[in-house]
Amino acid sequence: MIKEAIVLAGGLGTRLQSVIKDIPKPMADIKGEPFLKYLLDYLSQNGIEKVILSVGFRHEVIEAYFGNRYKNIELYYAVEDEPLGTGGGIMNALNYSLENLVYLINGDTFFNVDLMELFKFHNQTKAEFTLALKPMINFDRYGTVEMNNDRIIRFNEKQYKDEGLINGGIYIVNKYLLKTLSLPGKFSFEKDFLEKYLTHFFINGCIIDNYFIDIGIPEDYQRAQDEL
Repeated sequence: MIKEAIVLAGGLGTRLQSVIKDIPKPMADIKGEPFLKYLLDYLSQNGIEKVILSVGFRHEVIEAYFGNRYKNIELYYAVEDEPLGTGGGIMNALNYSLENLVYLINGDTFFNVDLMELFKFHNQTKAEFTLALKPMINFDRYGTVEMNNDRIIRFNEKQYKDEGLINGGIYIVNKYLLKTLSLPGKFSFEKDFLEKYLTHFFINGCIIDNYFIDIGIPEDYQRAQDEL
């Protein structure tokens, strides 16, 4: 079992500035509580005992609200002194991890994945990295993922699709394998690792058609007010 998770919580929320002001995107208010609280509740329910929050912009807001513990979860803060991109933020957060395998969660999406089932899939398919993939219809906001059996073979750019699989923002990452690479201090996890190393590692996709919402744009942020 995996007991640790990294949450990418350093987002500026640029597209949400019309509805949130001067706070990290994961602290966006949902019915009187920050979006991050919903993510931590989800992680607690899935048996996670340690969460490393990858933070930067106004990180003190998150620390003041949650402190060092939330329910059964110990909280650690991996602070970026300057923006490091998703990849640099992950590598910084991995310095706080004691395990080789760790869940990675986007801090601005909620995807109701059974993390134990994702872990079983990871083991059964002998994956080195695993992504939770969400089936979508009639969309143009996300890039799509193509697979051959369980293995991801291509990431496609954003364009309108009648149907397709998207990266749902939940991963199982292998710390040891990431640490073996000569990665820059600042890089994109999606572009500079996932896409670049597709043929180098077994990066598998687990299709899960459960509830998903991304609060990154005002329309979906408003929808989250009712659905969450």
